[in-house]
Amino acid sequence: MTTPLVDVRGLAKAYSGQPLFSGVDLRLDPGEFVAVLGESGVGKSTLLNCMAGLDTVDAGTVWIAGHEVTSLDDTQQALFRREHLGFVFQAFHVLPHLSVAHNVALPLLLLHRPDDARVADVLAAVGLGGLGDRLPQTLSGGQLQRVAIARALVHHPVLILADEPTGNLDPATAARVMDVLMAQVREQGAACVLVTHSRHAAARADRVHILTGSGLTH
Repeated sequence: MTTPLVDVRGLAKAYSGQPLFSGVDLRLDPGEFVAVLGESGVGKSTLLNCMAGLDTVDAGTVWIAGHEVTSLDDTQQALFRREHLGFVFQAFHVLPHLSVAHNVALPLLLLHRPDDARVADVLAAVGLGGLGDRLPQTLSGGQLQRVAIARALVHHPVLILADEPTGNLDPATAARVMDVLMAQVREQGAACVLVTHSRHAAARADRVHILTGSGLTH
């Protein structure tokens, strides 16, 4: 059996002594796209945060690209996220005072690897070629979400964590955003975990899991 790119084993999380979820197991190979559905409050976003080391776990381990993320200290986890992870959120989180190109370039600048050509390439890949000098407030919601995808992908992360990335978009725009996200994940050989309430978005994934208090089910 080949070593997976992502290997989550027995993950558990509780708040104030109340279990949120436990027994979460998840494996992903390069280029694989997995969707996680679940009722509100079951901990879908928390699961992503635990995988990224943004939240502590009560039990279990998270391995990404051969690194046991759950064993790293806070500083090591922050450096690991900067290098290896990409995030796409529902709220876009673009900086309004920076141009589109500068927003996309931020991960590279944090890694001290400025690369204007790479920024231009990834903007073209998400259908925003020629818009790098624009400010975010001049773009539509769908365009802003594609800026967020470009920013998440620009530094070649091994894992994309996408939290409701189509929640604020109309169905047609959401479908285009999913097309872009999936194509880029496949081409870059990354893995992607998509948390969503949308069964239309989830249906595009290679696998769909349901998160419950006792783990992930198919």
